[in-house]
Amino acid sequence: MRVVIIEDEWEASEHLCSLLSEIDPTIEIIKRIDTVHQSIEFFKTYQNFDLIFMDIHLADGISFDIFKDVELKSPVIFTTAYDQYAIKAFKVNSIDYILKPLIKEEIEQALNKFKNQKGKTSNQDLFHNLYQEFTKSTKTYKTTFLVQYKDALYPIATPDIVGFFIDNGIVKGATFERKSYIITHTMEQLEDDLNPVDFYRINRQFILQRNSIKRIDYYFNGKLKIKTEPPFDGDLIVSKAKASDFKKWLNQ
Repeated sequence: MRVVIIEDEWEASEHLCSLLSEIDPTIEIIKRIDTVHQSIEFFKTYQNFDLIFMDIHLADGISFDIFKDVELKSPVIFTTAYDQYAIKAFKVNSIDYILKPLIKEEIEQALNKFKNQKGKTSNQDLFHNLYQEFTKSTKTYKTTFLVQYKDALYPIATPDIVGFFIDNGIVKGATFERKSYIITHTMEQLEDDLNPVDFYRINRQFILQRNSIKRIDYYFNGKLKIKTEPPFDGDLIVSKAKASDFKKWLNQ
């Protein structure tokens, strides 16, 4: 097996080489690279290898940038010390990863998985999806809304907001202090600006903050009815189509 290692920490690269040698002495390390730029230049002219071990964070950027310039046909095992959201992206897109510090048993499992999966999936499509998930997970979300009340402006911290709703065509934000303010965003813009870990759009009219939800009742036809504190006027209904996803979000 011919292997390329992309890793900007020399000790980590040495450790990986040592572990691979222990697992299978016939594995040949044909190249070790430590930057995005060097990786692109190498892959443009040479792809006679079987497998790539690739760290996410390199000296000059993130390794996903490599796939913008070259198409890799060999499977990749990512190594990462990154957070749970990036790891979730790997799982969603069926690309294996190993969380640092590297452990021999996990490398063996990853090697076996890629031997079995080789040639079954389009790498380029997977990498594109993975890049999209990664950029979502590393995105900076809005922490404050500057709202106008009478003749003054007030900064409202996002954690102080119960949720957002549409009132006679106007988007408003409600706070835990039982006040509401006009928000100069559409609901679609809010979905993009708010951290999806903390906020969920239950329907066209409402986006709720996780900490505001106090109770969920089963409603007719598979729908859910939500109780918040403080409460909103009217019923907060999650459709049958979104009920499963909503429960998964609240349970994570």
